[in-house]
Amino acid sequence: MTTATDTIEREAGGEPPRTGIIDTDVHPVPRHVDEIRQYLPMPFRDMYHGERRAFFNNPVHGSRLDSVPPDGGPKGSDPDFLRKQLMEEYGVSHPILVSRTFCNIQPDPDYGSAIAAAFNEWLAAEWLEKANHDGAFKGSISINHHDPQRAVEEIEKWAGHPHMVQVTTDSGARFPFGQRFYHPIYEACQRHGLPLSIHPGTDGMGVNIQVSPGMPTHYIEWHCSMSLAFQSHLVSILTEGVFERFPGLRIALLEGGVAWLAPLMWRLDSYWKALRREIPWVRKPPSEYLRDHVRLASQPLERPAKDEHLLSILDALDAEHILMFSSDYPHWDFDSPRRAFPQLPDHLWQRIFVDNAGEFYGLAR
Repeated sequence: MTTATDTIEREAGGEPPRTGIIDTDVHPVPRHVDEIRQYLPMPFRDMYHGERRAFFNNPVHGSRLDSVPPDGGPKGSDPDFLRKQLMEEYGVSHPILVSRTFCNIQPDPDYGSAIAAAFNEWLAAEWLEKANHDGAFKGSISINHHDPQRAVEEIEKWAGHPHMVQVTTDSGARFPFGQRFYHPIYEACQRHGLPLSIHPGTDGMGVNIQVSPGMPTHYIEWHCSMSLAFQSHLVSILTEGVFERFPGLRIALLEGGVAWLAPLMWRLDSYWKALRREIPWVRKPPSEYLRDHVRLASQPLERPAKDEHLLSILDALDAEHILMFSSDYPHWDFDSPRRAFPQLPDHLWQRIFVDNAGEFYGLAR
């Protein structure tokens, strides 16, 4: 399908679509709140009105301006239109669907877990079964990490689904993810061979702690600082020895930025050398756990003014092995597969856009 976007990008020097891309962060949206409400038990069915965060919303627009489906429904709500805009236009073979449930903001763990469960039912029925004739759509099991017991029940329920390829939760939390409170979730993910993806969006919301010293004033400040939560969680996971305790656990960090990883690991490795007697269970430099256990999704990809600086950053963080492409469709900061990166060597393009995610999610051709 040739579009105005194709024309603009090719005139600007962009390449024709390459195929086989795996997009690791795509957001499906219910057409109406009743699509979720039908799967909620009472009394939560009457309580639920599509709760999202109450503030720090984009003051300009929240999604791609051209992503309204033909029927006028919410952006991201039409599987066929998503296929045209993402798969046909850009050569994406597998969109990995990550529901935005906002269930982790709830002070009532039963309510939050019920919301997560309802979204899993909806995603399986509407996207992974009804709209998935070719098996292209892959899904994520939403959990409420404030309720590990119920989170494990959701993992157990959906782990055998042929198109559920990971577990997902938000970075907004009450304490860092390395702490033992979360161990039941990690054990279940390891047992079923499912990665855990962490996505931002509820930091400082509801019962969750804001990772900065206080509450930001504006959306731009809050959004730009999202990577702080990812850094905090990753340091906690590494220093608490999570990957020693759960050697089969794999974690994907979605939409938390990329460029911070290398300097953070330099800093942490140097501290580990001096302070490793404090954490004897961390048996090797923290950065050495990354290739076996951690992957980053590319969006939002920081773009310095000079492309060679970005290429140096990609080399420093071992992008060839740990970076996976993501677009964040249909959100306002959507990254086009043809414009997000500078010109990449063919082997590096193949690793970032296809092979890293294919191997991580078991989708390798």
